[in-house]
Amino acid sequence: MFDQELFNVLRCPLSQSLLTLADEKLVEQINQGIKAGQIVNVAGHPLDRLLDAGLVREAGDMLYPVIDAIPVMLADEAVDLSQLRNN
Repeated sequence: MFDQELFNVLRCPLSQSLLTLADEKLVEQINQGIKAGQIVNVAGHPLDRLLDAGLVREAGDMLYPVIDAIPVMLADEAVDLSQLRNN
């Protein structure tokens, strides 16, 4: 899906840390939460589109959605992964 050169350039807009591609299990877990109306972005808005993939920052606490093969690299659009533990 992504070229390694893209990963060499992309960084978390908040921490400037490296990003890695989320595994399929994590993406499916988020998509199930989206379908249930339980996943919100950092801005507090519910996600209404399923993810194709996700980019997780180095700390493993935030995911940037990939929708229609486009990484959404806006800080407010990130998903705080702690909400998965609450579902």
